[in-house]
Amino acid sequence: MTSERVPDGVEALAEIEAIKQLKARYCRLLDTKDWTGWRALFTDDFRSDTSPSGGNVIVGADEFVAFTRRSLRDQPTVHQVHSPEIELTSATTARGVWALEDVVRFGPGLNLRGYGHYHETYVKVDGRWLIAGSTLTRLRVEFFNGFVAVYVSKPLQRAIGRLAARLG
Repeated sequence: MTSERVPDGVEALAEIEAIKQLKARYCRLLDTKDWTGWRALFTDDFRSDTSPSGGNVIVGADEFVAFTRRSLRDQPTVHQVHSPEIELTSATTARGVWALEDVVRFGPGLNLRGYGHYHETYVKVDGRWLIAGSTLTRLRVEFFNGFVAVYVSKPLQRAIGRLAARLG
C-alpha cells in the first residue's frame, strides 16, 4: 500500500476503527493518569493548540505530556468523546473532529465541565496510528460544585488560560 492511495471499502473502515480505538485509549489513559501509555499515543513532534479555548500552543509530545501532568497533577478527570468525523487523506494520514465533554476537578468544590471539539491529525507509523496534532475548541465552559454552576464567557476563558499558562 502506498501513502498516495486512500484506502476505501472494508480497508477504510478498518483504518477508521483503528483511529477510534486510538482516541478511546487517549481518554482512558489520560483519565487514569497512565502517563507512559498516554505518551505512546503521540508522534514525537506532536502539536497541541488550545489557544482557541484560552490556552496555548505546545510543540513536542514530551513537552505536552509534562505540561498536562503538571497541570492536572492527580486530580480526577473525565474525558468523553463522541460523534467522530474521520477522513483518511492517504494510506498513512488522516484527520478527524470529535465532540468532547470533559470534567476536571481542580480541588474541593471547584470543577470544570467543558463542551467542545478536538480537531486532530493522525499519522500511521510502523503500522500504528498516532496523534500528530490536536486543536481544542470550546463551545461552553462551566465551573461548578455541588450547589452552583457558573458559565464562563470566551473572554474570561482566555484570561483564565493566560493566568494558568503563567502559573504552569
